Amino acid sequence: MSVKIRLQRHGKKQKPFYWIVAADARAKRDGRFLEKLGTYNPNTNPATIDLNLDKAVQWLHNGAQPTDTARAILSYKGALLKHHLDGGVRKGALTQEQADAKLTAWIEEKAGKVDAKKDGLSKKQAEAKAKALKAEVAANEKRANAAAEALKAAEAPEVVEEEVAEEVVAEVAVEETPAAEEAPAAEETSEETEA
Repeated sequence: MSVKIRLQRHGKKQKPFYWIVAADARAKRDGRFLEKLGTYNPNTNPATIDLNLDKAVQWLHNGAQPTDTARAILSYKGALLKHHLDGGVRKGALTQEQADAKLTAWIEEKAGKVDAKKDGLSKKQAEAKAKALKAEVAANEKRANAAAEALKAAEAPEVVEEEVAEEVVAEVAVEETPAAEEAPAAEETSEETEA
């Protein structure tokens, strides 16, 4: 029986969540497995990986073959390095203390890189949020200025309309007076032509 270390998909549509398992190579992707080694959530940035390092290394010692994605995850978490260092200890190339020291140094360095990435992402997110807030404040000021100008423009025509209305009333009054005088003259001329 060949054993594979592979991913078993869980989660809902468009939101995958994986278990890292040791399973018989003949088993279905989401079927029976021998042991659950950890979880992998690619939805977060950076991806969240929870792996039992000792169990994963034990399965590697027993001959389990990781799939490509599982190999990348095991490498990322240091399981392949620990497996390699344990091989060196078995051959006598180095002591267990030296292997543990190398593994600890590598894990701390990797954790530093991950923390730096998280800090960079949070800094970028904060900058983007500040930029969006600044743009929103500018847009609000522009909108408020436009509303104030529209209000002034609306008030100004009313004043102008009132002045124009007064002028029109005065002109109409002036025009009505001569029209009234012309009307009797027109009536006299029409009477004369009839006679």
